[in-house]
Amino acid sequence: MAVNIEAIYDGNLVCRATHGPSRQTLTTDAPVDNGGRGSAFSPTDLVATGFATCMLTIMGLVAQRRGVDIAGTQCTVVKEMVADPVRRVGKLTARIVFPAGRKYDAETRQALEQGALTCPVKQSLHPDIQLEVEFVYPE
Repeated sequence: MAVNIEAIYDGNLVCRATHGPSRQTLTTDAPVDNGGRGSAFSPTDLVATGFATCMLTIMGLVAQRRGVDIAGTQCTVVKEMVADPVRRVGKLTARIVFPAGRKYDAETRQALEQGALTCPVKQSLHPDIQLEVEFVYPE
């Protein structure tokens, strides 16, 4: 299924994008270290955001199929840029923390983790981007 996204350059390094099916919009701004004001997500922030939310979404699908609840699971992603040979995302470090007090058996944990690690965004990232994912199951 194809999805249209319309992006408009508003000037001053700010863009506005509209999701075709829902008409929801978002704004991007260049980061301060690249000449912007840092007033919104940067385009590379959206890459990191896509990585986090895709892993959570796929884990949600796995959880639904298994009849378990992962609502409240959080993913924090640290995005690191590199400049050599060109400016790009160099590393994404993700920490996925499940809600405290929830018990998931080993088979469920493996299925959730496998789902996260095979999400479409992760599969779409360039192999030169270093990826680290940690799963935390608080007691």
